[in-house]
Amino acid sequence: MAGARAAAATASAGSSASSGNPPPQEPGLGELLEEFSRTQYRAKDGSGTGGSKVERIEKRCLELFGRDYCFSVIPNTNGDICGHYPRHIVFLEYESSEKEKDTFESTVQVSKLQDLIHRSKMARCRGRFVCPVILFKGKHICRSATLAGWGELYGRSGYNYFFSGGADDAWADVEDVTEEDCALRSGDTHLFDKVRGYDIKLLRYLSVKYICDLMVENKKVKFGMNVTSSEKVDKAQRYADFTLLSIPYPGCEFFKEYKDRDYMAEGLIFNWKQDYVDAPLSIPDFLTHSLNIDWSQYQCWDLVQQTQNYLKLLLSLVNSDDDSGLLVHCISGWDRTPLFISLLRLSLWADGLIHTSLKPAEILYLTVAYDWFLFGHMLVDRLSKGEEIFFFCFNFLKHITSEEFSALKTQRRKSLPARDGGFTLEDICMLRRKDRGSTTSLGSDFSLVMENSPGATGSFTYEAVELVPAGAPTQAAWRKSHSSSPQSVLWNRPQPSEDRLPSHQGLVEARSSSSSSSNHSDNFFRMGSSPLEVPKPRLAALSDRETRLQEVRSAFLAAYSSTVGLRAVAPSPSGAIGGLLEQFARGVGLRGISSNAL
Repeated sequence: MAGARAAAATASAGSSASSGNPPPQEPGLGELLEEFSRTQYRAKDGSGTGGSKVERIEKRCLELFGRDYCFSVIPNTNGDICGHYPRHIVFLEYESSEKEKDTFESTVQVSKLQDLIHRSKMARCRGRFVCPVILFKGKHICRSATLAGWGELYGRSGYNYFFSGGADDAWADVEDVTEEDCALRSGDTHLFDKVRGYDIKLLRYLSVKYICDLMVENKKVKFGMNVTSSEKVDKAQRYADFTLLSIPYPGCEFFKEYKDRDYMAEGLIFNWKQDYVDAPLSIPDFLTHSLNIDWSQYQCWDLVQQTQNYLKLLLSLVNSDDDSGLLVHCISGWDRTPLFISLLRLSLWADGLIHTSLKPAEILYLTVAYDWFLFGHMLVDRLSKGEEIFFFCFNFLKHITSEEFSALKTQRRKSLPARDGGFTLEDICMLRRKDRGSTTSLGSDFSLVMENSPGATGSFTYEAVELVPAGAPTQAAWRKSHSSSPQSVLWNRPQPSEDRLPSHQGLVEARSSSSSSSNHSDNFFRMGSSPLEVPKPRLAALSDRETRLQEVRSAFLAAYSSTVGLRAVAPSPSGAIGGLLEQFARGVGLRGISSNAL
C-alpha cells in the first residue's frame, strides 16, 4: 500500500476577475482539455505515449487533494484493479485542518479497504467498483457502475482465470466454476452470493446507506441478453438493508438533442414511453417530505428541472444528520455518474464545506481531471456523436447558484431571528429583478410571453448571465437579504429562462448577419440558448455561492472555447453557435478581432 499525506494549505477560497478580463485560469487546464479531447484515459497507458501529460495531471490532482485532506493512495498501476480508474486512487481520510487533526481519526483501515476492493470488483459492470471520491461531514460519497449481469460475471471470471496463469486473487476463495455451471447457469446464485456479498461488505465498510441508481432500465439489455443488473432487481434481495433510490435520468445519447437544440436545456423533455425504459422513479416517502417537490410529475420535467430536483435530493441525503454515506451510479459510471458527482462536489465547495482552500480555477481543474478524465469518461467518442453531457455539466452551474441548493440553508434559517411574514423595504430593494417578478405582467411566471411583442425588446434584461463577482461590501448586503427572503416557496413555480443573452454589439451583428435564417435566429436570441455568454455587469449583488459558481463556469467556458469548443463544435445552420463561440473567445481575450472564422 502506497500512502500519501499532505498538510492543509492556506490558499484563498475564491478569486475575482475584473470585468473585461479573461477569467483566472488554472495552469495546465488547457493541456488537460486538449488531452481529454484527444484520447480516453486508460491506467495502463499512463506511462506510454502522452504519459508525461497524464502524469502531470495525476500529480496535480494529488496536490489539490492534499491542500485540505490527509489521504492514502490505493495503487492501480497499469489498471490492475480497474483499467479506467485512476492509477492513483485517492482515499480521503479526514480534513487536514488542525482541529480535525486533533479530534478525528479515520475508522477505515486502508489495507482492509484495498482487500475488499480486490474481492468485490467483479460484482460491478466493467469492474468499476464502489469508489469513495468525496468526503463530507465524515461521510463518503461514492461512485461506481451498476451490478454486473451473469454474462459479464462468468465471462470475466473465465478471462481472468486463463490470462492469469490459472490463478486470480480476486477469486481466491471462490470455488471452481465448471463448464457445466456456465452452460446451465446452475451456479448463478452461489456465484452472485460470493461476489455481491463482497460488494455489500465494501459498501458497509464505507458506511454507505443510500444507493442512488440513475438507470432508466431495470437491467441493461443488448442483443436480447441482460448484460447488467441493478440492486433494485436483485432477485435474492441482497441489498434490502440499504435505502435504494431509483432516480432514472437520461443517458448520454439524450444529450445530442441538447446540442442539436443549440445547447438549450429548457423545454427538453426525455421520452419516457420508449420500449427500453422500464425503471420508474422510486424514492422512500420519508426522504421527500422536506423537499417540496411533486415527484409524481417527474416525467413532465425538462432537463433543467430534472437535474435540479435530483441534485436537491442528493444534497439532502448527504446533509442529513446521520453518518450514512452515499453511492451514485448509472450503467458504466462514466457519463451520468460524473455529472452528479461533479455537481455535488462543486455545490458543496461553493458553500465552503469541502476543498475550502481551493480557488475556482483549482476546483474546476480537480473536477474535470479527477471526476471526468481519470475515471474514464470517453469525451472523444461523445464529441464525435454530439453527446455533450460533459459540457452540459459545467454550463449547468448557472442553474444551481441560488440558496435552494445550499447545504448551509438549514443552519442559516435556524439562526435567523423571528420576524413577521411581510417584506421590508430592504428586502424588496435587494431582491434581484427576476425574484421581484415582471413589471409588465400580472403573472411573473409568464413574463417571457411579453418578449414576443414588438415593444418588449427595449426593456429586456440580461442580469442572469453575470459572471463577474461583486465587491465584498455588496456581497455582505446580499447575504443578509438573500438568507432572509422566503424564496423557497417559489420552488414549484415555473422558472423563467436564465440563458438570456447580453446586449452585445457582436451578438447584434450576428443576429442580423443572415436574413435567410432570421426566423431561427430570432427564436434563438429570444429564448437565450447560448452556451457561452459574454459576461455583463448587473445591478444586484451576488452571494458568495453564486459568485464562486459563476467564476468556475466562466473559467470553464473560457478554456473550453479555446480548446475543445472552438475546434469540435460545428456551426449550427444559422451560424449562431459558431458566432457565439468566437464572440466569447474575443470577449475574454482569447482571440484577437482579426481571428479567422470557425
